[in-house]
Amino acid sequence: MPIGTINGIRLNYSITGAGPLVVMIMGTGSPGRVWQLHQVPALTAAGYRVCTFDNRGIPPTDECASGFTMADLVADTAALIERVRDGDEPAIVVGTSMGARVAQELALSRPELVAKAVFLAGHGRLDEFQKVLGQGEKDLADAKTAVPPKYAAAVTAALNLSPASLKDPVKGRDWLDLFEFSAQPTTPGLRAQLNLDDDFDRVEAYRGITRPCLSIGFADDRMIPAYLSREIADVIPGGLYLEIADAGHYGYLEKPDVVNAAIVEFLRAPVSDSGAPSHR
Repeated sequence: MPIGTINGIRLNYSITGAGPLVVMIMGTGSPGRVWQLHQVPALTAAGYRVCTFDNRGIPPTDECASGFTMADLVADTAALIERVRDGDEPAIVVGTSMGARVAQELALSRPELVAKAVFLAGHGRLDEFQKVLGQGEKDLADAKTAVPPKYAAAVTAALNLSPASLKDPVKGRDWLDLFEFSAQPTTPGLRAQLNLDDDFDRVEAYRGITRPCLSIGFADDRMIPAYLSREIADVIPGGLYLEIADAGHYGYLEKPDVVNAAIVEFLRAPVSDSGAPSHR
């Protein structure tokens, strides 16, 4: 993956495939390579050129541990699009969770850079559970409490997976082993990302988004309940909503075929005179 100076920071990114540009924005604490598991192969096979990257806070991109804002992440993504696009072509942007917020804000503030946008677990605000959970995660990180890996794995699974993914003992054990193996202390960059979950409400502002958008909610998502994702589609003019059953916050990993098919269908749909995709 090349590392370039983009928007004043060292940013790690990768480009795969050929065709219209799709820029994928990952969520809190995760590297861009997570998209390589399922989404990048599906999109390149469908004829798209896919750019993934590590948000600031995730090495080898600069951690910027002193802190940053959502506006910084939006500016990073805008500058990356301007770096890798062909001429003046706008990009298709796909984001999940925190990355969906980046995509939403980019579509609002820099519509000339966005052809279409897909928000996985998108949201314009947090409910009371997310607020308390977010503060608890920050308090836990600041206390430098060592959480046993097995407990961390169980909590991660409970918050991010559908019960449908855990009811099978073999699949459930595989997920739990993965989370246990990958459990790590909170890094300075991740701690800076956690500050982005402070109280905010951007729902009404998203009425100003003019680009074609698809919001995908996951029916069993505890981190970003599906009603918050539907709320985004409801306020964006012409916004589309799809809810995927038996999927939690990691729905793009639990139900990759369903998610990928929905994304590709939306990207291929012609755009009507109103600016919204038209579906037969």
